[in-house]
Amino acid sequence: MANLDVALKSAMSIEGAIGVALVDYTSGMTLGVAGGSAELDLTVAAAGNTDVVRAKMRTIEMLKLTDGIEDILITLDTQYHLIRPLSSPSGKGLFLYLAVSKTRANLAFARHQLRLIEESLEL
Repeated sequence: MANLDVALKSAMSIEGAIGVALVDYTSGMTLGVAGGSAELDLTVAAAGNTDVVRAKMRTIEMLKLTDGIEDILITLDTQYHLIRPLSSPSGKGLFLYLAVSKTRANLAFARHQLRLIEESLEL
């Protein structure tokens, strides 16, 4: 089991990682941040992506689907943004947000690593 600091550092060790945040999608607040850049303010991006998560959650509810969200992928010109809601009871209402460089990251491996980090995160 990893605490938040260890989990964020692990996410930043993913090849091509630009930044990572743990976000409360009910409030839009970040609980932890690592990385980022002048072009990517993780606090602003994380807060904005709470709307994406909330919209998808509402859509799943309206459709009466029994599936949960594994992850959400946003593809930009130069970056991939991964949103992974936490599945543990203690992680309810939280998601990991990871931005990686398209040219430096392996998307499949980044998704796999983020899943492992999410599973090991202890809150």
